[in-house]
Amino acid sequence: MAKESVKARQRKREKMVAHYADKRKALKEAGEYRALDLLPKNASPVRLKNRCQLTGRPRGYMRHFGLSRNMFRDMALEGKIPGVKKASW
Repeated sequence: MAKESVKARQRKREKMVAHYADKRKALKEAGEYRALDLLPKNASPVRLKNRCQLTGRPRGYMRHFGLSRNMFRDMALEGKIPGVKKASW
């Protein structure tokens, strides 16, 4: 489980990226790269890291579900993810 400060930092970056998205897009289309440099660094979507929504784990992330592999497995076995069941053949 990630530290609370790491999870809070990620949430802060997500908010900042959403806030500056339109402005960044307009500046890029206009070709004003000097103005882009003046925006906060955390406003860049490149600085975001995919993390599990429950634990904040950065590795083993499954994009489709937004969870790490560990949480996905636990929730799937408990039946908390609709349409997912254990495979057997």
